[in-house]
Amino acid sequence: MQAKIRVGVVGGTGYTGVELLRLLSQHSFVDLVVITSGAEAGIPVGEFFPSLGERVPLRFSPRDSVELGTCDLVFFATPNGVAMRAVPELLAGGCRVIDLAADFRLTDSAVWAQWYGEPHACPELLAEAVYGLPEINRERISSARLVANPGCYPTAVALALLPLVESGVMALDSLIADCKSGYSGAGRQASIGLLAGEISESFKAYAVSGHRHQPEIEQTLRSVSGAATLQMTFVPHLVPMVRGIHATCYGRLIAPAELQTLYEQRYQSEVFVDVLPAGAYPETRHVRGANQCRLAVHQLSDDRVVVLSVIDNLVKGAAGQALQNMNLMFGLPETEGLQQVALVP
Repeated sequence: MQAKIRVGVVGGTGYTGVELLRLLSQHSFVDLVVITSGAEAGIPVGEFFPSLGERVPLRFSPRDSVELGTCDLVFFATPNGVAMRAVPELLAGGCRVIDLAADFRLTDSAVWAQWYGEPHACPELLAEAVYGLPEINRERISSARLVANPGCYPTAVALALLPLVESGVMALDSLIADCKSGYSGAGRQASIGLLAGEISESFKAYAVSGHRHQPEIEQTLRSVSGAATLQMTFVPHLVPMVRGIHATCYGRLIAPAELQTLYEQRYQSEVFVDVLPAGAYPETRHVRGANQCRLAVHQLSDDRVVVLSVIDNLVKGAAGQALQNMNLMFGLPETEGLQQVALVP
């Protein structure tokens, strides 16, 4: 019989945190040992999140809880900059770590400092950290001590473009990713810009001059293409829905290809990526609550292609993908705990 994995969660009170707890509480091989929170220490998890009720019979612990050191695996569902200060000690003690923030996603510490505004606290671990997109790094994830869970936009965009970039049929100097996200992607903190009266019945772009997910997307696409340079225009938008990301990606073909076949063959063994029939239009509501990416590829002319990609930003874009990575790290079926059907309506 498979022994249960002793799991700790650092930062369990945000939207990503509660989604992670929801999924972990349904996982057959997980023993939730400790869930930390700086502000809510001592409060029962089921009181703070009634949706979890008796499924998570723990109280939030302080962030420096010694119980973290007894875990087989610790998830960090914390703001950027938190995990990098605690991970070295956990790794030294024999824990494995999955960071759902951005602390270990970029391989260059100077690039990390440029985009996140401070020096990296443990740059020596950046080369070891494995980027946790299973569709490209499955084997490396399975033996990793430290996994950097991808961002939500990078997951949607990378899965949309991987077949084109890997096969070399698309120009890499003129990529466009036009992305829309529900407001849960901005986190649970109080903010005037995220009040219902500010975002309802409205739709806006943001971070047009540069978003932190852009270097992550470019790094991933460069790694699978082998190219030294790549140019992408990435524009995120906030739309008045709670969950979901829709990425519309544009590119220029430089070689002929049967695109529908290319996508179907690339993802034929990927249980969490659905390639829709030619001419289809994926919708965010069709992946709500599920660890699924749905794709459709449209060829507009001999040299123009549009790829549509949808995910739930809190599941395949965060907590669900983290569980997918955990399953790989502990030799479990990749689908364990992740077989939920999307919520309709």
